[in-house]
Amino acid sequence: MTERATIRTDWTRQEVRQIYDKPLLELVFEAQQTHRQHHVASGVQLCQLLSIKTGGCPEDCAYCPQSAHYSTGLDKNGLLALDEVMQNARSAKEEGVHRFCMGAAWREAPEGKEFDQVLEMVRGVSSLGLEVCCTLGMLTADQAVRLAEAGLSAYNHNLDTSPEFYGRIITTRNYQDRLETIDAVRKAGVTVCCGGIIGMGESDEDRIGLLHQLSTLAPHPESVPINMLVRVEGTPLANAEAIDPLVMVRTIAAARLLMPASRLRLSAGRRSLTREAATLCFLAGANSIFVGEKLLTTPNPGRDEDEFLLETLSLNPMP
Repeated sequence: MTERATIRTDWTRQEVRQIYDKPLLELVFEAQQTHRQHHVASGVQLCQLLSIKTGGCPEDCAYCPQSAHYSTGLDKNGLLALDEVMQNARSAKEEGVHRFCMGAAWREAPEGKEFDQVLEMVRGVSSLGLEVCCTLGMLTADQAVRLAEAGLSAYNHNLDTSPEFYGRIITTRNYQDRLETIDAVRKAGVTVCCGGIIGMGESDEDRIGLLHQLSTLAPHPESVPINMLVRVEGTPLANAEAIDPLVMVRTIAAARLLMPASRLRLSAGRRSLTREAATLCFLAGANSIFVGEKLLTTPNPGRDEDEFLLETLSLNPMP
């Protein structure tokens, strides 16, 4: 094995730009080399995401069908019962899932009975031997500590895009709010899951800005989900122009060079990728996917499709 790439958190925006702008084949080749220095080349983490509280979110994220600001035909549901969550988690474990993620459509995690119920869910899923991840909106430092004590493995809180483009996508909270939640999670001793979305009308420079933000977090997020926009009728981005899948490949490859040890998750939008495009994403350094029919409320490839793809590429789920 060649010498491992140095892990840096002091990247300049110009350095990130130079990496992102490399000729694509050269970029992917270098990313695969770096990937093999830090990861088992054939290993893929399987994750499953369950919506434990759906719809009615007061945020105005332009991509999100769960926002109360838009009419998307989505049914609003309260917090799931613990038994239902545990049933889903057990089924996921039986199907080889390594990390079980729970998402609630809140602007910020509430105090009181609902948060206590989430803590019970975390304890329950953790007792199964699964990694447990939550995405509940903004957290206070105290809430992060209580989640950690309950057994939370990771907390997802995406930056979504560059600081410059952020205000065109979300107005109900600012970039600093997101960074403060990430800081609270880190200080509580919980690993960070933080990435973004491409295809929202942003420029290459915005994707460079997102990668710069992520790669200068110290330490890097242990998990970096890269999402392609899923266009949902009723949201402001319903008619956004479809992005070239090779932009996804480029973004993943640049992320792999910038954050060599992070797990890069090929997340939302996989249904719009051909098998060949998905293969290039794995070649570029992706080593985690979400399985299951839905990612919160948007469609995901079927399990049979995923098993066929992984078998074809000789990729093996992490034990």
